[in-house]
Amino acid sequence: MTQPTHSMKPSEEADAHQLKLARREGDAYQESLNYMVQEVADSGAVQRDGDYLIGYAQEKAEGMYAPREEGTLEWTAPTDENCHIEVSVSDASDGRFLPQLTIHATLTGQGETVGPFEVPFLWHPGLYHYGKNIRVPGDGEYDLTVRVEAPTFMRHDKQNGQRYARGAEVTFRKIQVKTGQG
Repeated sequence: MTQPTHSMKPSEEADAHQLKLARREGDAYQESLNYMVQEVADSGAVQRDGDYLIGYAQEKAEGMYAPREEGTLEWTAPTDENCHIEVSVSDASDGRFLPQLTIHATLTGQGETVGPFEVPFLWHPGLYHYGKNIRVPGDGEYDLTVRVEAPTFMRHDKQNGQRYARGAEVTFRKIQVKTGQG
């Protein structure tokens, strides 16, 4: 597994103790991500591209709660979707999850291309991530390309804040996809 580099330095915005706490948060997130990728998902991996660690996990399509009216949630089961793609994007220096990103993914295999499709944020009790149920032709080997747009959020810190100026793109080759509904 690709691991964070822990390369940020104390500055006017973050002292050594704050950076240590951020690294611990990132280490905990990476431990949860590694568990998801290696133990829970049907397949998964992590790659680095510049300032980003980008991971994926693939599982059967699954139901989720969706907001409806203010204060209400409705369980939505998959209809014809048979694949759930999860994407994690974290800081390559400290390993913390990166929020508010626009992510697109494309699966290519079995003679077809599925996507590109947007992969929105999903709350999960064990691991913040982006994810989406999709329909693919069937079980088998696919290439998964994940494209992360450069974030639009502001960054603190003159010394450490010049990060994520560009987006990222990685391709996970020959991933094994298992279809179905969970």
